[in-house]
Amino acid sequence: MSTKELKDLLERIEDTREIVLGPAGGPQRSTGAVAELRAVWDAARTDARAAYEAWRARPGAEAFAVYRAAADRADAAEAALAAAAGAVVA
Repeated sequence: MSTKELKDLLERIEDTREIVLGPAGGPQRSTGAVAELRAVWDAARTDARAAYEAWRARPGAEAFAVYRAAADRADAAEAALAAAAGAVVA
């Protein structure tokens, strides 16, 4: 659709004088240190999930220890992200 066609289409829509807002819980973009911490947390969470799946596929003490270590790293990354995000919001 061209710009002119879009403008023509919008001109034909009746103005109801209402404002429509998107969902309040939508994703927010983070920048700087918060974005880096989010990337670290996301990677740690992915590693923890993979370790969990590996432990479930082949149960054992070593696989469980690997999973718990990965889960602990994900938890620490999440705590760091929450602290940094809270500092940015406040």
